Amino acid sequence: MSLALTESHGWLPGAHRVDSPNFDARPDGVEPSLIVIHAISLPPDQFGGPGIEQLFTNRLNPAEHPYYEGIHQLRVSAHFVIRRDGALVQFVSTAERAWHAGVSTWQGRERCNDFSIGIELEGCDTLPFTAAQYEALAGLVARLRLAHPSLIDIAGHSDIAPGRKTDPGPCFEWQRFRALLAVREELLSRYAGV
Repeated sequence: MSLALTESHGWLPGAHRVDSPNFDARPDGVEPSLIVIHAISLPPDQFGGPGIEQLFTNRLNPAEHPYYEGIHQLRVSAHFVIRRDGALVQFVSTAERAWHAGVSTWQGRERCNDFSIGIELEGCDTLPFTAAQYEALAGLVARLRLAHPSLIDIAGHSDIAPGRKTDPGPCFEWQRFRALLAVREELLSRYAGV
């Protein structure tokens, strides 16, 4: 699988591509420097259905579930979604600004969408994430950081919007993820000849 995103205009080879209309251009001269990890399930605490894709493509039917009545009008997206089985879906090019962070601040900088890449894990605050998701996330982040050397920080949605957001939640194992990421980055640096 190719490592280069730049040759494909920010689309990751091997990811299933579903184009979201919910994006715009990053500010001139701004490179992504932050990865934001989220968790999402639609309906809440249920996995495997089409709700996430429908939300990110503005096709969520409010009649399908009572929860959808309050969110179907939202215009949101993320760059990537990692399903429970580790399947990777890309909705927005990494060269563009996905609408995933909302009102947010990281290290004194507001509007995190401007300088971040958003990754959603299919999950919730009350259930563990899967081994396949950790593997896929570590592989994705390693590839993104190789393609975008400016990506130096990684944070949860709760870190950039404390009090407003809780994801990826208490079930996300940061140490497990960071250990897997270190292994993946080492392997990729050898493979890429860095």
